[in-house]
Amino acid sequence: MAFRLAAQQRSLFSFIPLQFSKLSFSSYVSSDSNELSPTPELDLGFPETLKPSLPSLQASNDADMVSKILIEHHNPFHTMESSLQLNGISISPDLVHQTLIRLKNVSKIAVGFFVWAKGQAGYRHDVVAYELMIDALGKVRQFDVAWQLLVEMDQQGIRPTSKTFGILIRRLIAAGFTRQAIRTFDDMESFIERETDREDFTYLLDTLCKYGYVKIATEIFNKRKFRFEPDTKIYTVMIYGWCKLNRPEMAERFFREMVDRGLEPNAVTYNVLLNGICRRSSLHPETRFERTIRAAENLLDEMQKRGIEPDVTSYSIVLHVYSRAHKPDLSLDKLNLMKEKGICPTVATYTSVIKCLCSCGRLEDADEILNEMVANGVSPSAATYNCFFKEFRGRKDADNALKLYRKMEESSCVPSLHTYNILVGMFSKLNQMETVQEIWKDMKESGAGPDLDSYTLLIHGLCEKQKWREACQFFMEMIEKGFLPQKITFETLYRGLIQADMLRTWRRLKKKLEEESITFGSEFQHFHFKPYRR
Repeated sequence: MAFRLAAQQRSLFSFIPLQFSKLSFSSYVSSDSNELSPTPELDLGFPETLKPSLPSLQASNDADMVSKILIEHHNPFHTMESSLQLNGISISPDLVHQTLIRLKNVSKIAVGFFVWAKGQAGYRHDVVAYELMIDALGKVRQFDVAWQLLVEMDQQGIRPTSKTFGILIRRLIAAGFTRQAIRTFDDMESFIERETDREDFTYLLDTLCKYGYVKIATEIFNKRKFRFEPDTKIYTVMIYGWCKLNRPEMAERFFREMVDRGLEPNAVTYNVLLNGICRRSSLHPETRFERTIRAAENLLDEMQKRGIEPDVTSYSIVLHVYSRAHKPDLSLDKLNLMKEKGICPTVATYTSVIKCLCSCGRLEDADEILNEMVANGVSPSAATYNCFFKEFRGRKDADNALKLYRKMEESSCVPSLHTYNILVGMFSKLNQMETVQEIWKDMKESGAGPDLDSYTLLIHGLCEKQKWREACQFFMEMIEKGFLPQKITFETLYRGLIQADMLRTWRRLKKKLEEESITFGSEFQHFHFKPYRR
């Protein structure tokens, strides 16, 4: 079926299965994560300008030593005592950056170090240090403190950039504070001393759409499109958002408006449409899968008719459908077709195929693909290995999971926080606490975590095994590091301690928690911290 432009008055989405628009979109909370975050997506080709980036973790013996001292000797009530142990350290911007990166999951300790460093002779925080601190505070929803730092930057003559505000806006939206994020966008001009431009506006819309607030993004778009002249990129962002919510009729509306303005869709636009067709529709029963693939193939044909060749992203999106539908043979066939056409598979392409094979129990075939990608010079990512770990978790195959973890370390592939959380949850359920301790230690040393999910998985695992004292220990450690436990964690621990006739332990824990929620070290007194309470 031909895919024609608006002028021909045909539905742009006529090839989409009827059920597509009626399905609810997937929750942003994955089965392995309790944090609100965007559903993992393929890289659709959005420019890097839409993604304010922070410095990455680099090797630094001094930063390793400083962060280790701070974490191991942390006193939640007198953080400065830990900071005083840093006397004799030669402070530099790079050391501060790398230390803050290592402390990103322990915001209260990070603030202590940040304040200590600011008071050192001959040193002055730069924009990057403030951005790292604002990001860490945003992660634990201490937005009042983040705003204080922005004002402080301005007072110190350190001008925030649009990237600084982008980091805060992303954290606000991730926490669900969309109106505050929009106000922050509006306040940005008075700090960066220039008018916000189309790139800034595109970033705001893109972030709202990625976190599922597409209706709010549309409201802002309609109100401000006469100030920020929309281009193909902005329309592609809006089409992406409505496709993400399974609302093809709204995506069609934006496509038509884009074409009416004389803007040509590009490969990214088509990939967004393809992604909307393939990623959000139900694939069961079999007829739905067939309709989805037929619609995807029609769109690929239309791309070619318009002179736009499907790229590796296009094929990766279709492969992901085969993976979700558990079609391993079709996945392998499509992978071979790509290679025959001279399209080199990326790590995302290989990972989709491996995920399909693993979920179908074909681990030997998945291992062959893993070896093939390495032979072709494509380095497996943590997400690639996670496909194997999830299958091992389902099989309760601790031995092979541990072997693969060792292999991963040998291949210099750094496990992601999600990798560590999968393994912590798995080995906790299998009551292999020595292995859990080893993985927990590796996670801390790598700087990847632990985060709220890590502590939640471990505490719930300890509660299941009735290891109440250890559960209390990690519960308190989580609070001290600035993570607010979920309500279910409170309730699980409380019920367990009552049933175990450990009411006195619960009272001591509750008292300590109340003290921690309102008590901070001297360096925190001028910050407007919110108590770490539920």
